[in-house]
Amino acid sequence: MRRRRLRYSAATPVLPLLAAIYLSVIPSGVAGIGAEPILPEPTALGATHSEPVRSELTVRWETVLMRVTGYCPCPKCCGKHSDGITASGHEITHGDTFVAADRRYGFGTRMIVPGYNDSKPVDVLDRGGAIRGDRLDVFFDSHEQARQWGVRYLAVKVRVD
Repeated sequence: MRRRRLRYSAATPVLPLLAAIYLSVIPSGVAGIGAEPILPEPTALGATHSEPVRSELTVRWETVLMRVTGYCPCPKCCGKHSDGITASGHEITHGDTFVAADRRYGFGTRMIVPGYNDSKPVDVLDRGGAIRGDRLDVFFDSHEQARQWGVRYLAVKVRVD
């Protein structure tokens, strides 16, 4: 039996042929093309049927332009409420990173503030008398750090559940 050699010229569409071969060899779902991603079963992650499993794939973030100011637990920043306990009941310790936000953002809401906490998510753990609407206060250990932050207008990412 004689083998026939395939000849390709510059006019031969090679890419569709390679794609067809690639897709016929790889099982559905492995390449992530045209199939749902393969995720472990919720019970494999230790969840029961009553607990929803939140994956980073299902987390949504909303971007909100906010006026972001720095504050610390001193009487200048907090007035008579400078007792070291936030509105959520969190006892402040050295090195804490959290934000104070308007009531529309519940305690525990995750936010990413560019330039604060290495741009990692922080929780809403406090409120403030002057914090209304799209305003946010980021917590610092010292008054000097809060003053250095100053006032910034930033695109803050808010986790939407």
